[in-house]
Amino acid sequence: MRRRPRPRRSLALALVTLLSVAACGGGVDGSPGASGLRDPYFPKLGNGGYDVTHYALNLAYDPDTHRLTGTATLTATALQDLSAFNLDLHGLTVAGVTVDKKRAVNRRAGNELTVRPFDELPKGHTFRTVVRYSGEPATITDSDGAEEGWLRTDDGALGLGEPTGSMAWFPGNHHPSDKATYTIAVSVPTGVRAVSNGELASTKRSAYGRTTTYTWRVTQPMASYVATVAIGTFETHTSRTPAGLPVYTAVAPEEAEASEKVLARLPEVVDWETRTFGPYPFSSTGAIVAREGAAGYALETQNRPVFPGAPDVGLLVHEMAHQWYGDSVTPKSWRDMWLNEGFATYAEWLWEEQHEGDTAQESFEAAYDHAPDSAVWAFPPADPPSAAHISDPPVYQRGAMVLHRIRQTIGDTKFFALLKSWAADHKYGNADTHDFTAYVEHANPGGKDALDEVWKDWLYGKGKPDKP
Repeated sequence: MRRRPRPRRSLALALVTLLSVAACGGGVDGSPGASGLRDPYFPKLGNGGYDVTHYALNLAYDPDTHRLTGTATLTATALQDLSAFNLDLHGLTVAGVTVDKKRAVNRRAGNELTVRPFDELPKGHTFRTVVRYSGEPATITDSDGAEEGWLRTDDGALGLGEPTGSMAWFPGNHHPSDKATYTIAVSVPTGVRAVSNGELASTKRSAYGRTTTYTWRVTQPMASYVATVAIGTFETHTSRTPAGLPVYTAVAPEEAEASEKVLARLPEVVDWETRTFGPYPFSSTGAIVAREGAAGYALETQNRPVFPGAPDVGLLVHEMAHQWYGDSVTPKSWRDMWLNEGFATYAEWLWEEQHEGDTAQESFEAAYDHAPDSAVWAFPPADPPSAAHISDPPVYQRGAMVLHRIRQTIGDTKFFALLKSWAADHKYGNADTHDFTAYVEHANPGGKDALDEVWKDWLYGKGKPDKP
């Protein structure tokens, strides 16, 4: 067979150039995604231009050396023609990044990891980014003095994310508005456990038995700030609620006796909240009880809240209520925290009311009757003055008062229907304060004027409103 003549050098170079251009995005004229989402309190948190649909995290942690080694695989969809995009990552050393199996250029500036893929990414394209990283993960101190991120404990560590801490242990789009499913595999020395969100899919020892890998799967969308990893010598227990929902608890040995009675009531609490708020939104439930002092607060980590020491029933009710309000229905921005904490606080009031404690009206009056200069009245719950105040008393107590005023305005029948419908209609999504007020008004079309007074005086009003 006759061979085709070899193309002239100039033609060959032209063909190579043409193929190179085609490889680099096929003519996509992309631009970089935003390096922040302009959250009113954390403007650099989160990133624009893409939506993460799944995180696959493969982590290895040695409590003795405090060293974390990780590979994070992010599956995402481009929301615009992308020439580059950012990930949030605090500390840690990046060894390399690939996008769609091709090496990508990466650059660090503070908490921003900028990734420039070899091929530009057209809008609508689903791509996979792999980041290899390692180092000693850091504890982050917020403007309000709270600590989060990677909290070292005597026998392991605790990863907590609200509001910025998750970027201390894995790279991602760390804003509540971008929720995803997760696979979290953690390798630890054998004898130490690794507990996370979702369901335990497998437990596998290494060939020589020195390490054990625990793999957890989260199949419902989750905001990164409620992702967790708890590493330590936990005592674990599995059971089911009366409705058949799997329950998984992990308790630090020294907290086991003090936690036993309260955790035994967890199925009862979930059952009551299911009747009050509607179907439980996730595929399992439970709790993580760390050593007392491991963190300065409890946190509503998805599927199983974290408690720093044995909880009481009220705290259990509060954190489990967040599974509906905060974890399933997640705020669009950190300004909307009262939609999390006001609902969870009001859940405590309702529990007391229905379990021979104070009525919700008595709880409302007790909160209202604080001195006029009480911290409860420092600012409107829907408008904290800064990031340092998103977990202050007005967000919790006055947020709950807003809900009680809605109940007084529209009546019990509509109010309890609203608790369920709000959670159902926004399941797995995000919502802000305007979404909520519009939703309440739509559910009570004849009472808009009365509700306007609730919004003006209790939700947005400054100072202490007149007692109704």
